[in-house]
Amino acid sequence: MAIILHVDMDAFYAAVEVLDHPEYRGKPLIVGGEKSSRRGVVATCSYEARTYGVHSAMSIPRALQLCPQGIFVPSRMERYQEVSKKIHEAFHEFSPVVEPLSVDEAFLDMTGCEHFYKDLEAMGHRVKERVRTLSGVTASVGIAPNKFLAKLASDYNKPDGLLVLRAPDIDTFLLSLPVKKLWGVGQVAQRQLAQRKIYTVQDLRKYSLKWLQTEFGNFGTHIYKLARGIDERVVEPAAQAKSIGQELTFEEDYADEDTIKGVLGQLSDKVGWRLRKHKLFARTVVLKVRTPEFTTYTRSFTLPQPMQDNDTLFNVAWRLYQEFRGQPLRLVGVTASNLGAQGQQLSLFDDNETGQKLNEVMDVLNDRFQTTALTKGRSLLGRPKQPKRANEPRE
Repeated sequence: MAIILHVDMDAFYAAVEVLDHPEYRGKPLIVGGEKSSRRGVVATCSYEARTYGVHSAMSIPRALQLCPQGIFVPSRMERYQEVSKKIHEAFHEFSPVVEPLSVDEAFLDMTGCEHFYKDLEAMGHRVKERVRTLSGVTASVGIAPNKFLAKLASDYNKPDGLLVLRAPDIDTFLLSLPVKKLWGVGQVAQRQLAQRKIYTVQDLRKYSLKWLQTEFGNFGTHIYKLARGIDERVVEPAAQAKSIGQELTFEEDYADEDTIKGVLGQLSDKVGWRLRKHKLFARTVVLKVRTPEFTTYTRSFTLPQPMQDNDTLFNVAWRLYQEFRGQPLRLVGVTASNLGAQGQQLSLFDDNETGQKLNEVMDVLNDRFQTTALTKGRSLLGRPKQPKRANEPRE
């Protein structure tokens, strides 16, 4: 049986801010924009802020309403990537098969590695300890026979949690869960399931695959399998992947253009980071959106040259989104495909030769001096300008 380990850092951006600013510890901290930001979006927040109802993808003005006493700070993606590099280096100490999902999350295939540890709990604790030693921030770990269950397990005892799900425990663990814990089940799906008296996984299991397919189509097949702990996906290192993508299911449907823009910026940053992490280049950018009725649309654009920079990803995704402007959405995603190991570090919106040289100079200087002061002006595209913050990422 496979042994899959999922590592998820605890409120990662906020944890890094607390690492750099200990005075924030124990306080409601909201990362994504200053209090004065009218168009910013919450990237993440501390667990203290979450008690007020603040969550990621929420607008900064709404977060301010819910938590006026909160500490609001702009995102510092370069700093988070610096800490992330240490974390992902730790992952490769434990397994040669690592699938990074974002700057703060990854799957590790630990199958065959179990004999190095007293038990699976000891394995999980060792990973957690190593990550904390190298980065200074905490992680939650889930260990299970597949990716879906491992991700559920890592989320169960957050923050700084560890849960091992063995085969005999899976049914007991799943049956009591609310359906919202199933991957892809957002508020609209919850309401539609509630109309049919389906509130928990145990309720869902009462219905046949045929009935769920009739009611929900492909989504019915999806939740039927997850309710039984079935997930056939393997841990796939980025170098072997056919595409690299990031998506977000909203807590509520959004039609607000500024919110969508901020989220697309965050997703593009994560996809770009994964491309560069594995020295991959992409020619095609794919936008994925899902409506409240569970209809999913994809739109794509293939570039004349391969690229791996955040701004090209964002700008192409933003242009593709224009077809859906004004429509309420429950999910958005950005994917890079047509991957290759060779390409040019060019932006669709830069002068090619100048842009490439500038990238090289900036990378060398930032790496040498461990600073994030140098960044491109194009990183300001598609986001509101914040006073006195010339180097902050898109909000």
